[in-house]
Amino acid sequence: MMQIVRSAAHAVWALACLLMLSLASPAWAADAVVATKTAADAAIGKKCLNCHGPEDQPGIYTEWKNSPHAANNVDCYDCHKAKPGEPGAFEHKGALIHVVVTPKDCASCHQTEVAQQQRSHHAKAGNILASVDNLLGEVIGGPAAVNAGCKQCHGSTVEVDAKGKPTPQTWPNTGIGRKNVDGSLGSCSACHARHAFSSAQARTPETCGKCHMGPDHPQIEIYNESKHGILYNANLDKMNLNAKSWVAGVDYTAAPTCATCHMGATKDQKGTHDVGERISWTLRPAISSKINMIRLANGDEFDQPESAPLPKVGDAVKGSTVTEVLTWEQRRDKMKTVCATCHTSNTVDGHYKQFDDVVDLYNDKYAKPIAAVMKELEDKGYLTHQPMDAKIKWTWFEIWHHEGRRARHGASMNGPDYTWWHGIYEVSQHTYFKWVPELKEVVKAKDGNEKFADELLAKYFKPIAGHDWFFNGMGKEQIDKVRKGYEERYGAGSMK
Repeated sequence: MMQIVRSAAHAVWALACLLMLSLASPAWAADAVVATKTAADAAIGKKCLNCHGPEDQPGIYTEWKNSPHAANNVDCYDCHKAKPGEPGAFEHKGALIHVVVTPKDCASCHQTEVAQQQRSHHAKAGNILASVDNLLGEVIGGPAAVNAGCKQCHGSTVEVDAKGKPTPQTWPNTGIGRKNVDGSLGSCSACHARHAFSSAQARTPETCGKCHMGPDHPQIEIYNESKHGILYNANLDKMNLNAKSWVAGVDYTAAPTCATCHMGATKDQKGTHDVGERISWTLRPAISSKINMIRLANGDEFDQPESAPLPKVGDAVKGSTVTEVLTWEQRRDKMKTVCATCHTSNTVDGHYKQFDDVVDLYNDKYAKPIAAVMKELEDKGYLTHQPMDAKIKWTWFEIWHHEGRRARHGASMNGPDYTWWHGIYEVSQHTYFKWVPELKEVVKAKDGNEKFADELLAKYFKPIAGHDWFFNGMGKEQIDKVRKGYEERYGAGSMK
């Protein structure tokens, strides 16, 4: 959430954090800053504009001048002011400031929004850099690609030099899970970019699409394919994006955006900056599971698979105490409340039935049996326990991390092409005609024959009805049905 500046010369930038407006957008809250501003602080704020004003930096100045911050007497120094001994603090033109303004600074005005953001999936996005994704980037690609690629979405760990200024290796950074020098997580301007800090920008799907795009998480492409995206683009002038109050069904009805469903307010539900609160499946890992949410007294939260026993409020967990438990059903009900703004219960329940069926199909037919085979190959010495050191591991990675995710996300967001052609179709093709041949190659390389591979397929694949065609071929009835439809369209004898 914070687009980063390169130097202290961009001091006004920091105001971005302060517009962590809830998407239900109550009146903008500057009281905390304004009430505590001294005459000396106000004088320093005016001094900032001598260098960062309309003559020298008109882009920064004009955006700030037209923002709610300026309208509410919040200036550069209100956000960049530092205390002695703070990490990243340094003296600039007679004032102690810091360049890296963080959610902790934003919380002086936007306490509720920051508390929600700090516990959310967004704040933890930097943790992905310890995963196999980062291994691919750092080791196989190279650190420069990760720094300018992965970390610009997920966030880097910001470092400062001996003078208190952020290092060029870690700055600028727009990562939504950025690890800041004061221990806070995230960057507000990833969604509310400097220096206008527009709530309208944060409500547009394009803002989310800056990170949620591409082969492994194409949410923006799926959204644009969906009826929701089509309606949004056709009715942009009716979306009331700049409104202070932005309640679905009250302030706009033409279409939902990403923010509407995952963060926005309805007549019956407040907005939130906790973007995972309404998510009932995790669609990221190799095998999906429904997830319960456990909230803790220390302000953190975590997801727990449906299969794990639920703690109770008051239980000691992860060095803290459980304060709230949201089951996957409750999380789904929160999302259904948004859906109900425009849809009947039959439509909403039907969507979730179709969505669940696709995830179950992917899990049960492909992911679980392939994962079981891969485990046996490793446990019995056909593969090492090292990641990404065999062709079959790359194939499996792309089946779940690319095609499998696209299928699941496509079903979740009403994107039929991503559910099938970019999803389950490619999962099927790569399972049968890439992964299975590679399985046989791996076994033959060790044993000199394919016997163990055939045994694994018989054990894990053959009992699943959906794989019957692969072992026994399509039945005559299936082929005749296809032939009839094909020849009705293209003429007798057209299907050979």
